[in-house]
Amino acid sequence: MANREASVSKKHALVPGAAVYVGNKSGGEVRIEVIDYSPERFEEKNLGKAEECRAYAGTQTVTWLNVTGVHDTALVKQMGEIFGIHPLVVEDIVNTNHRPKYEEFGTYTHIMLKMLSWNPEKKQIRPEHVSIVFGKDYVISFQEDPGDLFDAVRQRIRDNAGRIRKQGPDYLAYSLIDTIVDHYFIILEHFGDRIASLEDDIHQHPSQAHVRRLHVIKREMIFLRRSIWPVREILSGFLRSESETISAETKLHLRDVYDHTIQIIETVESYREMLTGILDLYLSSSTVRLNEVMKILTIIATVFTPPTFIASVYGMNFQHMPELQLKWGYYAVLGLLGVMIGGMLYYFIRKGWLRSIRGADGLFDDEKRRPRKSPR
Repeated sequence: MANREASVSKKHALVPGAAVYVGNKSGGEVRIEVIDYSPERFEEKNLGKAEECRAYAGTQTVTWLNVTGVHDTALVKQMGEIFGIHPLVVEDIVNTNHRPKYEEFGTYTHIMLKMLSWNPEKKQIRPEHVSIVFGKDYVISFQEDPGDLFDAVRQRIRDNAGRIRKQGPDYLAYSLIDTIVDHYFIILEHFGDRIASLEDDIHQHPSQAHVRRLHVIKREMIFLRRSIWPVREILSGFLRSESETISAETKLHLRDVYDHTIQIIETVESYREMLTGILDLYLSSSTVRLNEVMKILTIIATVFTPPTFIASVYGMNFQHMPELQLKWGYYAVLGLLGVMIGGMLYYFIRKGWLRSIRGADGLFDDEKRRPRKSPR
């Protein structure tokens, strides 16, 4: 976090278009992977430096260049110079805090997204800033770290499966976006399981630890919403685009991704409402528990008030009290106290007050709770 704040402060002192990396440097390997293909041919290899990418500029085939390591600003700037990418776009590519967005620049289109994956060890979301730039014969994707969700797309290109090698770079860009959006459903499934588990735990044994878990999930949901909500605007701009680099067939497929995005956003909003409901459930459950405790204490105090009064009367130190001289007075008073306590308890039972004392655990036993999965 300190490195990120320092980068932001340094960036504010520079002119617009200055490429300054903003993020947490992972120190990972910087790589350039190239996949060049057409319906008849396929080539895949790793390049040693950005200058080698010039051979793929202006070809008759479709070239996919995947750059890993946006912290290397010199590499990103050189890629921008080779393919004519505007300095403001280069500036956005190396700023991993930037909001997802869609831009058209005549001969090419720039898209920024958040690639989200689930970390099973830490049980939290792992976000990654991804930028996609595509023109009439190329697609360039920029990532922060090695490893991504695009292996299925690569395999389809290798196997010449489907229509991907018969289409242009716009279809490849669509495929990458579709992969990222599809993975949002997997993230939502994890959230659905966590929310259902949290709700069950609060039903059974509400505690402050559950409230802390709830606030952690709410913070993650806020981040998830910020990452996913702009995707709708991106796809909407994609669909409205009049650029010649985007075909009508690709727009047809994009409508399906747009529908998925709307579905994801609705699921996120429903989860946020569920979390608010769970918090209300916790507060209600805590209030019910407190009321039950107060009811028990009130009954105890009520039962022992008359015996306390009688015991205090005969505990006075007056010499002339007739009952003090009775041979069976002590036992008579004990019996009277027992009758009074038993009578009051019998009265409470007849009224149903003792039967109504139940723990908060039983208040919602009739509800059937099922794990909540994100709809697809």
